[in-house]
Amino acid sequence: MKNIPSTLSEQLQPSQTALVIVDMQNDFCAEGGYLHRTRAESGRNPIRVDSNARIADRIGELAQAARRAGATVAWLRSVYDFKYLADAHIAMREGEGCCMEGTWGADFFRIQPEPGDVLADKHTFSGFHETTLHAQLQARGIRTLVLTGVATNVCVDSTLRHGFFLGYHIVVLEDCVGSGNPTGHEGTLSTVRVNFGSVISSAEFLQVLGEHAPALQAL
Repeated sequence: MKNIPSTLSEQLQPSQTALVIVDMQNDFCAEGGYLHRTRAESGRNPIRVDSNARIADRIGELAQAARRAGATVAWLRSVYDFKYLADAHIAMREGEGCCMEGTWGADFFRIQPEPGDVLADKHTFSGFHETTLHAQLQARGIRTLVLTGVATNVCVDSTLRHGFFLGYHIVVLEDCVGSGNPTGHEGTLSTVRVNFGSVISSAEFLQVLGEHAPALQAL
């Protein structure tokens, strides 16, 4: 029987780990972004965005630590022009306008990719569906995905499930994911704990990285 990494320390070997940053974009995260603006106007389940700046800044700090430890940082960016979407996706949309190609809404929120990072555009909720992400991660020998970003119960959830089906170990950082749907957020975290992998804090992630890269222990 082959040796399968089962502990967090074994799974979070930096050279085989990717910190995946999902959809940290203005239309999802910012004041005046598509979700905040349209939900506020409709009065239907208004989206709170006040916590997104803290999440983004925390992810930015983790990305720097991951790079220093020798891990990969991978960014997912939604581009939702109707010309890219399947009919079923269009049918669920009330109007075109979210994460349109080349707009401020599609730009990253507060944090940005750096040279050497992985970047993949996607046109649906999963970061692996008809994107370059899997090929780029496989080329780097990645075996573990550490999920951050938004929304916990939609694109983070879809990406981690797809990644699990492709054979990746799954870790979710509970203080680095967010959603305007608290019930959905907690549901995804609960499901991951039972069926897909581990849910830990960013501090725990840094602690394990520090075991492999001692210089990070002082962070």
